[in-house]
Amino acid sequence: MWKETKVIYDTQEVQMENLNIPQHVAIILDGNGRWAKKRHLPRNMGHRQGSKVVEQIIEDAHDLGIKYLTVYAFSTENWKRPQDEVNALMKLLRDYLKTCIKRANKNNMKDRVIGDITGLSEDLQEKIVELEKASKDNTGINFTIALNYGSRDEMVRAMRHMAEDLENGNLLKDAITEEVFKGYLDTKELPDPDLMIRTSGEERLSNFMLWQLAYTEFYFTDVLWPDFNKKELIKAIEYYNGRDRRFGGI
Repeated sequence: MWKETKVIYDTQEVQMENLNIPQHVAIILDGNGRWAKKRHLPRNMGHRQGSKVVEQIIEDAHDLGIKYLTVYAFSTENWKRPQDEVNALMKLLRDYLKTCIKRANKNNMKDRVIGDITGLSEDLQEKIVELEKASKDNTGINFTIALNYGSRDEMVRAMRHMAEDLENGNLLKDAITEEVFKGYLDTKELPDPDLMIRTSGEERLSNFMLWQLAYTEFYFTDVLWPDFNKKELIKAIEYYNGRDRRFGGI
């Protein structure tokens, strides 16, 4: 199990009990390539370092009391990148999946994958199914990886499934509500994110959780993902605490 650690920020211990910790944090991992370029390294080295940061941030999120953590790891648009970079990203995923079942059970972590996994190789699909099955009863932090994920694609797939149910008589047109539609999304078992973080200075959603982020607070930082750490996560949570979430009310 992860050990509980004290949080040190600007040389002083943060009184985390005074902060409202978001239940669900979603992160767009951005800046791996630029991190590598600044150091005259291959882009693949940036992705490798970024994957190490993901593992650390899961532990940090657990320490801070975050219940759900979702990361945007590989989008439906990322297939357009150079083939050697795509191959390197798939290798990183394979390496992660080799040890993730043991890691998930050791840390009582429940793992999920959202996105169209049928677009991945057969061996990766099998490993993902195995991981989700092995960790489904764990009661600790819920870690979700968005792989071959695009929000528009997610909603199109959801509507196709709804259309099938309508055609088969399993769903009535007048019964369709926001909650019913949500039940067809990849994230049907997850609460909507409270806080969305994007690193590297970009300020757009890039087709990430467009439905789910309707009332989410957005935090953009210039920090490149491989440089992101617990201190930066706390900064984002402090920003979140300064927001007045009215959900359309007064």
